[in-house]
Amino acid sequence: MSTEIKAPVFPESVAEGTVATWHKQPGEACSRDELIVDIETDKVVLEVVAPADGVIEEILKNEGDTVESGEVIGRFKAGAAGESRPAESKAESNKEESREEAPKEEAKSDAASGEAILSPAARKLAEENNVDPTAVKGTGKDGRVTKEDVQSHVESAKSSSAAAAPRPAADMPEVNVPAGERPEKRVPMTRLRASIAKRLVNAQQSAAMLTTFNEVNMAPIMELRKQYQDSFVKRHGIKLGFMSFFTKAATEALKRFPAVNASIDGNDMVYHGYQDIGVAVSTDRGLVVPVLRDSDAMGLADIEKKIVEYGTKAKEGKLAIEDMTGGTFTITNGGIFGSLISTPILNPPQTAILGMHKIQERPMAVNGKVEIQPMMYLALSYDHRMIDGKEAVQFLVAIKEMLEDPARILLDV
Repeated sequence: MSTEIKAPVFPESVAEGTVATWHKQPGEACSRDELIVDIETDKVVLEVVAPADGVIEEILKNEGDTVESGEVIGRFKAGAAGESRPAESKAESNKEESREEAPKEEAKSDAASGEAILSPAARKLAEENNVDPTAVKGTGKDGRVTKEDVQSHVESAKSSSAAAAPRPAADMPEVNVPAGERPEKRVPMTRLRASIAKRLVNAQQSAAMLTTFNEVNMAPIMELRKQYQDSFVKRHGIKLGFMSFFTKAATEALKRFPAVNASIDGNDMVYHGYQDIGVAVSTDRGLVVPVLRDSDAMGLADIEKKIVEYGTKAKEGKLAIEDMTGGTFTITNGGIFGSLISTPILNPPQTAILGMHKIQERPMAVNGKVEIQPMMYLALSYDHRMIDGKEAVQFLVAIKEMLEDPARILLDV
């Protein structure tokens, strides 16, 4: 029975998608719930699986074609047996082997007959010159190979090898690669990356974006992690990282400065009474920002576990639309790639984004003495239409103080 293969029903925020990859071709057998095609949207990659055991009957939408929500992209025949490609290839290989064996048998018979009628003098000369007797054509009686035949074969082999010496270079395909050539490869931009690019350009063109910087001494947090890491892993089954501290510090700072947690909707400023913090994750398809819902109610272990979960989903392309919508503030960490300082771009409609960077040991003045401290630059990009410079600077200072003295997060001071 033939059934239709349809694209998934897209969320309201997604209008259309693109056929990314067909994992099965027409005639190929597939089992129930086996992945057959990927549909890429502006935000996520959706998977379409086989409805039952059967074969792909027809593909209506090829890779790269645009599809709408619920559109028919192919046809599936349930219960049908797939093409037995391995058997066909095996049969073809057997035919080829039989074809190859025929000349081999002839060669063996020729060899046997050649050895039988090879004269002693010819045999001795052939052994001295490493000549295969079966390769020499006999001119004697009943096809006997004479000494002269072997001698002629040796001389002709020498002349032909001398003439063929330059042939390998001539037989090789000419590759005209001028010195200093710079090859190029043009590939279409994925729908996800194109959507990200559009949003980033729009953010730079529409927002009055400004970036303020500060630096934080990471020694207190590093010492805290070192002291409690083993106990934390034993209790929660996950390592204690830096991102959970930054998330909690940002959450507390957002409570004190509501404008940084707000968004702009047309001519309206929308203040949010909750903190949903997005964490930027880099993938092969582009940058995605899954959201930590109600970060105020999450502990350090909950944050770490959720970040690991999102990271795994992002690499596998299994993040859902719900995982990446509704954030009120974003944290991005370019430090994992070695970035020392940067100016992050806003994630509309949010009005601020915090950039973390590489921890670098630098000489710092501490109580009148020069000490080497692990320092990190922090960057806060914000929309000046919504946030004044005073609020932005005080917000970043609040994060700095809580990170350098983690007890402030618990004491809310």
